[in-house]
Amino acid sequence: MSKKRRFTIRSKILLGYLVVVLLFGAVLLVLSAQIDASQKEIDFISHHDLEVHNLTNAIEKNVLNMETGQRGFMITGEESYLEPYNQALTQWNSNYAELYELVSDNPSQQKTLETINTHIVRWIDVAGSASVALKKQGDQEKVIEFFHSDPGKSEMDLLRSEFENFRNTELRLTESRVKELAARSSTLLTIMYTLWAAVAGLSVAASLVISGNIVKTLREVKHTISDISQGGNLTQRIIVRTQDEVGDLGKETNLLLDTVQEQNRLKDQVASIATLLQNPTSLEGLSRLFLNQVAILLEAPYGVLYAMKENRLIRVAAYAADGEKERSLGKVSVAPGEGLVGQSAIEKRVLQMNDLPQNYIRISSGLGEASAASLTVAPVVFEGKTIAVIELASMKPIEPKETKLLTELIEIFGVSLHSTITRMELQHLYDESQVLNEELQAQSEKLQAQTEEMVSQTEELHMQTEELHILNERLEMQKNAAETSASELAKVADQLRTSSGYKSEFLANMSHELRTPLNSMLILSEILAENKHQHLNSEEQKYASVIHASGKDLLNLINDILDLSKVEAGEMEVDLDDVHLETLPEAMNQYFLKTAEQKGIDFRIQLQSPLPETIVSDEMRLHQILRNLLSNAFKFTNEGEVALTISRVSLANLEDSGAEKEVIAFSVSDTGIGIAENKLLQIFDAFKQADGATARKYGGTGLGLSISQSLANLLGGSISATSREGQGSVFTLFLPLRREEPEVMQNPRLFLNEVAVTDPEINSASAMNSTKIEMLLTPLEESLLNGRQVLVVDDDIRNVYALANALEQYNMKVITAQNGYECLEMLESGEANPDIILMDIMMPELDGYETTRQIRERLNLKQLPIIALTAKAMKEDRDKCIAAGASDYISKPLNIKEVLSRMKLWLSHETLGI
Repeated sequence: MSKKRRFTIRSKILLGYLVVVLLFGAVLLVLSAQIDASQKEIDFISHHDLEVHNLTNAIEKNVLNMETGQRGFMITGEESYLEPYNQALTQWNSNYAELYELVSDNPSQQKTLETINTHIVRWIDVAGSASVALKKQGDQEKVIEFFHSDPGKSEMDLLRSEFENFRNTELRLTESRVKELAARSSTLLTIMYTLWAAVAGLSVAASLVISGNIVKTLREVKHTISDISQGGNLTQRIIVRTQDEVGDLGKETNLLLDTVQEQNRLKDQVASIATLLQNPTSLEGLSRLFLNQVAILLEAPYGVLYAMKENRLIRVAAYAADGEKERSLGKVSVAPGEGLVGQSAIEKRVLQMNDLPQNYIRISSGLGEASAASLTVAPVVFEGKTIAVIELASMKPIEPKETKLLTELIEIFGVSLHSTITRMELQHLYDESQVLNEELQAQSEKLQAQTEEMVSQTEELHMQTEELHILNERLEMQKNAAETSASELAKVADQLRTSSGYKSEFLANMSHELRTPLNSMLILSEILAENKHQHLNSEEQKYASVIHASGKDLLNLINDILDLSKVEAGEMEVDLDDVHLETLPEAMNQYFLKTAEQKGIDFRIQLQSPLPETIVSDEMRLHQILRNLLSNAFKFTNEGEVALTISRVSLANLEDSGAEKEVIAFSVSDTGIGIAENKLLQIFDAFKQADGATARKYGGTGLGLSISQSLANLLGGSISATSREGQGSVFTLFLPLRREEPEVMQNPRLFLNEVAVTDPEINSASAMNSTKIEMLLTPLEESLLNGRQVLVVDDDIRNVYALANALEQYNMKVITAQNGYECLEMLESGEANPDIILMDIMMPELDGYETTRQIRERLNLKQLPIIALTAKAMKEDRDKCIAAGASDYISKPLNIKEVLSRMKLWLSHETLGI
């Protein structure tokens, strides 16, 4: 009996729970191991296999890039085709090494990779590097021989075959792993159900063993107390008739029977609740079921259960709450440490509060309501972690035995709750594995379809190869003819390059060679035409005027050809700025009003509202286009009128006139001879007019409209033309309201120089007499030139003579130098102390560029005005002069008025100390 007393009922109960806990621990270990193995397998498939496929494709792409780059370089000889070749050549080794490391667990696949490596290296040696070297050496015969032999083709075919074998093997391995993962998932479910059944059986067995021991103890008492021993009815009690030890034993036995009876009742309730918790459908369902049972068992009218989710306690179930209180009974969520619920979760112990305030919580029924008297908060702990908290409100304090019952119940609930969470996680993992399995299956089917397609393509390629074999024989016969044609084409290309070089050289030299004689001719003819000393009669003066006008016409032709060459070479530039439309009528009247009066033609300029105040364009180029259109109108109109109309039009009525929604239209109309409809398009071509008779009668080169159209395109617009023969023509320039400026003009003085150099109208007499130059350079006093010393540096005696005669008429002291060395000697020795220098650029021995630099740097004459004179009129020539130190720039042939205006400008700067 003593041994039995030492092995108490409490010990037996604890042993039973210990067995259950150990069994649950074993179940969790087994399930965790299986889940971990499945997760590792999933990670291996999703990362390892995918990376293997990606690297395989990367290596194959490297090989294809090398082959494509090699063939492109072999065919074209362009170094840019070697960029993908060289890049792939440096990348494929690293991709190969990474892939080789990934398949280190598969010697068979490593062997296949080694074979692929061998073929790639062999292809690079026999086809890649060798062919590139041949092409770089320029050995065309060996290159063609290489194309015919194509030694790398066999290696490339073997590479494709090996890549296909490698991919198929990896696909089979992936399918095998997927099947193994599915089998493992099925095994995991079987193990899980088996373990659950075993735990349930052992739990029931433990309960039966404990109950049997209790019953056995009671039977022993029954045998000693005969009146109680019959039937084992625990409701019977021993009647104590004596006060001796038997009575004491009877009393203790009665107490024991009471205790055992109560414990059996509680155990039955625990077992009943444990049985209900075996198969929950969800976390919320399990929580609601447990809370309902506990509230009924402990007679708690109100209850709330919180489950731990993402480190917060979330309300998942409430008991005896109506619709409104279902939302208000308890907080929606509680943080650990917040209130009694949060504190119980942290301390992992039951908290009880009795004698609650009257209005803490009201318990209502159909008949009325009352205040709760007691509050119990108990944590649900599993493996040392709080996974839930239950809060109960009752009308009376909970007794210790009820607290103990609650503790036992929440232990069982903790196991069930953790098992439910684990099972839900397992189900989620299983669902994910199923989805992944379906995706892999779909990929497998896709790859199978691609394989079948490739087989079909292989058969087609085989048929095409046979056809190509036949074609190769024909191509072999055509090769010789092609080689001959290629040789002839190469000769033609050389001739074209030579012709292009001649053209560029001609245009570069034409300016100097033509302008140099024109310079002296125009200056001298202008002096003769003025006839200040009255040495010429009227007829001789007229001859001089004709010579001067003819020289001007020749100059305009040179300028037109240079402008055309700039347009064709893409070197024509525009300077965008605000152009005030209201100033156009005054400018155009200054150019053409006198011409209209001389021909007896009405000249009308009309601005139609609404017009913007300004547009963004190049004012110089706009004037050049309008002058050309108006000049043509006056040229071909003998009577009637010429009109310039400026209006704002919508693109809805136009077919193609820019990208803006609205544009400005500059329409030039006349009542002249008109143009035949079939000749309208050709007049915009260079050197083309309506017919030969027009050129003979009215003159001109046919370049004006071509240049104007090109300038309009540069300004973002276009020119259209309509005409009827014998009735007149209408030419319309369309320009956008605003165009982005490609380059901001930083130096307004250089802009002035460009106007003076590149605008052919400024070199003409009519333009020089206009206020366009006068506004920039006048008013200046004639006294600025009187008595001033000017040094003319030029190797051409004609230019020196012409300039000297022109300048001496304005009482200037002219000193001349034949070259740069003579100029420097005169300045150094003090023989010449000029107020201004006119420096020719193209001189022998020491040209104007270097002479100007030495004047600025060696002689340190920083403020001395130097005006560069050159027959080269390109923009880069002007920039070169300014960079060498010239103060200004004038192109030949010189207009004496322009020269005098520039000299006055710089002498006035010197006088004012600017």
